[in-house]
Amino acid sequence: MIVYIDVIFLFNVLIDGILLWTTAWSRKLSFRWWRLALSAAIGGSYAILLFFPPLSFLYTFAVKFVLSLLMLLTAFGFGGLQHFVRNLGAFYLINFAAAGGVVGCVYFWQSSGEFVQGILISRDLKVTLPLLLFSIPFTVWIYRQVTQALRRKQELAAFTVKVDVHIDDYASSCTGLIDTGNQLYDPLTKTPVMVMEAAQWGEHLPETWMAKIRRAEVDQLVSLIGTEPFIWQDRLRLVPYRGVNRSTQFMLAIKPDRVVITTEGKQIEATKVLIGLDGGRLSSDNAYQAIIHPALMEIDRP
Repeated sequence: MIVYIDVIFLFNVLIDGILLWTTAWSRKLSFRWWRLALSAAIGGSYAILLFFPPLSFLYTFAVKFVLSLLMLLTAFGFGGLQHFVRNLGAFYLINFAAAGGVVGCVYFWQSSGEFVQGILISRDLKVTLPLLLFSIPFTVWIYRQVTQALRRKQELAAFTVKVDVHIDDYASSCTGLIDTGNQLYDPLTKTPVMVMEAAQWGEHLPETWMAKIRRAEVDQLVSLIGTEPFIWQDRLRLVPYRGVNRSTQFMLAIKPDRVVITTEGKQIEATKVLIGLDGGRLSSDNAYQAIIHPALMEIDRP
């Protein structure tokens, strides 16, 4: 078996650089590239010590842990105990994810490489090296996508509330997103409009109405009102709004008795509100089914 120490050193410098950069991205750390490169070089130098038997005592858990501390200090500095511990946790989490990805890719492709004390040694460098060069960035990309999704979900959770819409004896519950950019009002009564997925009312809306709402043909519903049974016809409104192409469009809305918004353990009740019906999905992952007008967050609206 032929071992190319220079290739192993450069490869480990590249991988450590990617892992350190991903750590900086996940923690939103500012850094200098020369410090990150120096830290990656320290990690790469440690990898080639495996091939010097007299230095095998360096491959202990304690030494590896100290090395990781040194790499993080070199790349990002200390910045306080709590800050440093969080950097360390993110660094190890990313390393574990990357290691799992490498093992999975090597196993999947049945590479001729084998792991020796944590380092992948290849009998066929032409096969294994491109595989590793693919698997590490791919794993890091997957990690970034998952992290971004979780971060967006956490940020979104701060603006989501429970919404209960009451009409006569009927109540509909869903999750709503507070959108400060939603400034839709009924131009005649100046009533704020809360947008809600029409699918939440599917059992009460005639199918022909649902079809036209989905096709954005709400203005054609005027001729259908009174021709099909609908228990809340006297509550229907057509609310004009500006579409994406700046043209005037209409939204079918229902006047509820009241809307109860539950947030942070308190309830906000609004009676002056319209429920605009949207024919599509307001959230691609179904995280919320309504968009709350910011005016509704005032307590005890008249």
